[in-house]
Amino acid sequence: MAEENFSVVRVERITAATVQKNERHNERKNESYANLNVYVERIPLNVHYKDTGGLTYNEYFQKLIDEGKISTRGQKEGAIRFNEMVVDVNTRYFEERGGYEYARQFYEEAYRFACGIYGEDNIVSAVMHADEINKAVSEELGKPVYHYHLHIVAIPTVRKEIRWSKRCRDEALRGTVKEVINQVSHSKKWKNTVPVLDENGQQVINQYGKPVFRKSYSVLQDQLFEHMTAAGFRGFERGELGSTAENLSSLDFQIEKDKERLAQTKQKVKEAKKELAEVSGKVKVKHKVSATYAEIDALGSKGITGKYTVSKQELDSLKALAKEGVSSRSEIHGLERSVSYYRNKAMDLSARLSNVKERLAEVTEKYELLVEITKPYLLVLQRFPEKVKAFFETLFPQKERAEEREQPKSARKRKSRDDWER
Repeated sequence: MAEENFSVVRVERITAATVQKNERHNERKNESYANLNVYVERIPLNVHYKDTGGLTYNEYFQKLIDEGKISTRGQKEGAIRFNEMVVDVNTRYFEERGGYEYARQFYEEAYRFACGIYGEDNIVSAVMHADEINKAVSEELGKPVYHYHLHIVAIPTVRKEIRWSKRCRDEALRGTVKEVINQVSHSKKWKNTVPVLDENGQQVINQYGKPVFRKSYSVLQDQLFEHMTAAGFRGFERGELGSTAENLSSLDFQIEKDKERLAQTKQKVKEAKKELAEVSGKVKVKHKVSATYAEIDALGSKGITGKYTVSKQELDSLKALAKEGVSSRSEIHGLERSVSYYRNKAMDLSARLSNVKERLAEVTEKYELLVEITKPYLLVLQRFPEKVKAFFETLFPQKERAEEREQPKSARKRKSRDDWER
């Protein structure tokens, strides 16, 4: 491979209070986007492998609760309710294999992989974005090239056995399984369970005498790579956690990429100017066959009849000068065209350099404004975390109480009876 392609999968933890931000971005409900490369006219090309049927993410979550498919039993207020899994491969990987149609097939298989992780009922939304342009690759290839990637919002659940307590009146039931629920739990879903082995195949023990396990997200990278290659998708490597593209926010990442393009454009301008200087210098080079005006005027001699005659040496010189003139005229014409080409190229690159500088300044200004706006909040959060938490709890209490009121009465009665039996 001329350029290595890597698959990357990452998982974000989302609460009921923060999921609207992800929903607006994924479903393209915003009027503007932090990612400045979104082309609104291409939004219809985004592909949904799963949608909510018109419900919001929170409404879909509540629907599964009402149908008894998931349970929030044991969850604390403000707990993680959603995961967003983002699957991504280098832009060039798809461009070299058919672009849009190949990406559709690839991410449809990645969606099947996610169904195996979460269960299809627990997938809230799965959408491939095809509306974000990769400006660096587009500039290099001289045509619009789009970056295809997959957003999957899912509910992390684990099967949990609810057992009869020791206080149950029926001794035969005590300790037996009363019911099995799909409990919403991010921590249990992504618990590290794969041991780290040493060269002898023995589990590694840390300095505190505890066994060491592989990070669950690292295992997820392996699973995605193995699943996709088994399905026939080749030509990429397993991604590395902690890469710049993976961990930087969309705005930070765009700033970094714009800085890279700025440096590349500056280098191209420098090279173009160097080529222009070299070509200009060639135009000024004196040719090997040359003569002064006086020397040319002195050629030939006038006889007594008034006719001019030239010697063989003079004739050869005239022929050489004529040939050199024809050759030089053609060469000079070609060099002048080259000078014109490189001059235009330098001007074009200078204009692009100016555009990149303006764009970088614009993005940097937005980033600095964002930092400035959030600085007081971050300072307060750092100094008074408990007070900030209490403040936000006063902002969103009614919604939680409303969810409790919407719980079926039969469920509340059953809970009371269960407590009595225990």
